[in-house]
Amino acid sequence: MKILAVTACPTGVAHTYLAAESLEKSAKKKGVEIKVETQGSIGIENQITEEDVKEAVAVIIAADVNISKPERFKSMPKLKLDVQKAIKHSDQIIDKIIQEFEE
Repeated sequence: MKILAVTACPTGVAHTYLAAESLEKSAKKKGVEIKVETQGSIGIENQITEEDVKEAVAVIIAADVNISKPERFKSMPKLKLDVQKAIKHSDQIIDKIIQEFEE
């Protein structure tokens, strides 16, 4: 199972990267592949590709601002939440997606 995530906060400094790290740690702990794109003050890093979108079951959008290129995910199930929730509740977020898409 592969999950995608995009993190972004208004200043694009700390919280964007804290949310990314938290989601990555939780996914690793639960044996789930995740690719997290950060949209921070230095631009887009670890950009999600069209191939990533084809391979993934869902996308987590953890953002307090509008993200760039949201149309990439129009056909995917999305979980939208603010950055603080991604930082504080990443285990529950990953669990929710696993439960939803586990075969």
